[in-house]
Amino acid sequence: MKDFKPANEIQDLQYFGEFGGVNPSISDSSTYTFLSAKTMFDTFEGNTDGCYLYSRHSTPSNLYLSEALAAMEGTESANVTGSGMGAITPTILQICGAGDHIVSSRTIYGGTYAFLKNFTPRMGIETSFVDITKLDIVEAAITENTKIIYCESVSNPLLEVADIKGLSTLAKKHNLQLVVDNTFSPLSISPAKLGADVVIHSLTKFINGSSDTMGGVICGTSDFVNATKSVIDGASMLLGASMDSLRSSSILKNMRTLHIRMKQHSKNAAFLAEKFESIGLKTVYPGLKSHTSHEVFKSMMNKEYGFGGMLTIDAGSLEKANALMELMQEKNLGYLAVSLGFYKTLFSAPGTSTSSEIPADEQKEMGLTDGLIRFSIGLDNDIERTYQMMKESMLEVGVLKPEMV
Repeated sequence: MKDFKPANEIQDLQYFGEFGGVNPSISDSSTYTFLSAKTMFDTFEGNTDGCYLYSRHSTPSNLYLSEALAAMEGTESANVTGSGMGAITPTILQICGAGDHIVSSRTIYGGTYAFLKNFTPRMGIETSFVDITKLDIVEAAITENTKIIYCESVSNPLLEVADIKGLSTLAKKHNLQLVVDNTFSPLSISPAKLGADVVIHSLTKFINGSSDTMGGVICGTSDFVNATKSVIDGASMLLGASMDSLRSSSILKNMRTLHIRMKQHSKNAAFLAEKFESIGLKTVYPGLKSHTSHEVFKSMMNKEYGFGGMLTIDAGSLEKANALMELMQEKNLGYLAVSLGFYKTLFSAPGTSTSSEIPADEQKEMGLTDGLIRFSIGLDNDIERTYQMMKESMLEVGVLKPEMV
C-alpha cells in the first residue's frame, strides 16, 4: 500500500469555476435541461456521464464535494446527503431487506441505535447489539441472514475504538459488508484503507466545522454509490435525503482547513485529557495509555492528525454534570450543546441527550453513567488557561475536591 495521506488527496483536487473563479460556481438549479430527448432517456437509464437530471439525484456542486470526500477516504466514489442520518439509513436499507440481520456495535449514536432498534424491525430487519471491541463476540452473533457489521471508528459517546482490520477480516470471511461511521475521527482514521466496505460521515460535525450546516456522505465503491442513486431502486434517490447545492459548496470550502483544525482539536483534547487524568478524574480519551484500545487506535491512525477531539469525564452524578456544564458555559469555556466539531468546545450529558433513545438499563449495561460528560474540544489557542478555568469550575461545583489538586 502506498503512503496514504488523506489531506494530500484533498489538496491535489483542483476545481475552477465556469468563469475562472478559484471556487467552483454553485449550481443554482433544481432541474437540468437536455439538448435531445434521447440524452434524457439515457440519463434516466444511468447510461450517461456528465449529465445532470434532477437535484435529488445529483448536482455539479454535490459532485465536487463528493469527489473531495472520496479522495479523503480513499474510496472510488461518494454521494453526499442532507444529514448524517440521511447517509446512514439509505446505506443500511440499500444492503438489507426483509429477513436480513445486522450485527452492530452496542455503543453508537442514539439516532442510529433508534433506527436499528425501533424502526428497521418494521421492515423485517433485525439487529444484534454487541461489544464491538471483542471480535469473538462479534463473530458469535453472525447468522446465516447477517448482511452487515456496523460500527463507529470511535463510538458515540463512550469512545470505544473498533478494530477495523479485525472486523474487515470477519466480514470477508462471512461475505458481509463492513459499514463504518467515521464521524468522530476524520483524517485520523481511514477505514476504507483498513478494509471497510462503506464509510459514512455526518458532515455536520468536524468536516464542516462551523455548526451551521447539516450534511452526510456515503463513501464506497462506484457500484455501491451508483446503486444508492438509482432512479429504479436506489435508497438515497427514493428516500430523498438530498443535499442542497449551497450547503455542499459551503462544506467544500471548509474542508480546505480540515487538516489544520483536526490537528488543533487533537492537540487540545490530548492536553486536557492528560491533565484531567493526572488530577484523578475518570477520563476516557483514545490518546491516553489507560484507554483499553489505545494500541488499536495507534495501529490504525494517520499519526499527524492525532487521536481526535473527543473526550469524556465522569462528574459523579447528573446533578454535578449539569452544574459543571452550566458554569463552564457561563465562564465562556464552551457551549452546553449537542453535536461536535465546532471551534468552541461543546459539552453535553449524553445519557439525557444524544443517547437518550437508549433505554436506561441498556445505558447502564454498556457503562454510560448519569454523570458522564462528552466534550468536543475546540480550537482554543491558550489551552492551558482553558484547563485552569475548567479546573476551577470543577472545584466550585464539587466535581473535584481541594485535596485532588
